[in-house]
Amino acid sequence: MSGAVDVATAPAPMPTAAHTRWVGFKTIIVREYERIIRIWGQTVVPSAVTATLYFVIFGALIGQRIGRMGGVDYMQFIAPGLIMMAVITNSYANVVSSFFGAKFSKHVEEMLVSPLPNWVIVLGYVGGGVVRGLLVGAVVTVISLLFAKLVIHHMLIIVGAVLLTAIVFSLGGFLNAMFAKNFEQVNWIPSFVLTPLTYFGGVFFSISLLPPWAQALSYANPILHMVNAFRYGFLGTSDVSVTLAFTLMFAFAAVMFAIAVILMNRGVGMRE
Repeated sequence: MSGAVDVATAPAPMPTAAHTRWVGFKTIIVREYERIIRIWGQTVVPSAVTATLYFVIFGALIGQRIGRMGGVDYMQFIAPGLIMMAVITNSYANVVSSFFGAKFSKHVEEMLVSPLPNWVIVLGYVGGGVVRGLLVGAVVTVISLLFAKLVIHHMLIIVGAVLLTAIVFSLGGFLNAMFAKNFEQVNWIPSFVLTPLTYFGGVFFSISLLPPWAQALSYANPILHMVNAFRYGFLGTSDVSVTLAFTLMFAFAAVMFAIAVILMNRGVGMRE
C-alpha cells in the first residue's frame, strides 16, 4: 500500500530542454498561423487580387502582343514569377509586422525572459513567415491555373526553391523588424529595396532581352536567381545557373540566420 502511495505522490518529471524548445517553437508557429487566418482579408486576399490583375493585364492583354517568352507562352512564363513574388512579399511582410508588433506592444519581453533560447524564437517567427508565404503562394498557384497551364518538370526543385526563398525573406523581415524603431521604418525596405528588386528580378521578362551591361547588373539581384530556379522547376529552362541559385539561397539563409541570432543575443533593437 505504501508503495502505491509513493507512486501516486511522486512529483511529475521536469520537462527536458528539447521538449521546452519544441513547445515554444510550436506555440509561436500556431500563434502566427492563427493570426494569418484571423486577418485573412489583409494577409491572403490582397495577393490574390494583385495576381489576378497581373494575369489579366500583363498576361491576357499585353501578353497577346508579346507572344512567346523563353520559348513558352507569355502567360505560362510569368505564372511562376507571380507565385514567387507572392511568396517573397508575404514571407517578408508577415515576420516584419509580427515581430515589430511584438516589440511595440512589449510582449516580446515575455519570450526573452522565458527558457527559450534566442535561436528558437528566430526559428518560430521564420516558420510563421514560411507558413504565410506558402499559403499565399498556394492561393496564387490556384489562380494561375485559371489562366495558364503549369507543367511540373522538377518537383524537388520547385519545393526547394520556394522553401528556401520563403526562409530567406522571412529572415529579412526579422532583421528589418529588429532595427525598425517605428512603423515608417518597417515599410522602408519593402518599398525602396524589395519592390524594385522583385520587378527587375525576371518576374515579367527574360533577362536575355536586356543589353549586355544590364544583364551583368541583373545577375547581382538575388531575386533573379530565386525566380529562375523556381521557374526552371516548371518550364525546364532558366536564365541563370540553378546550382548557383541554390548555393546563393543556402548561403543567404545560413548567414542571415546567424546574424539574427547574434543580434538577438546582444539585445539589438530590444532595449530601446
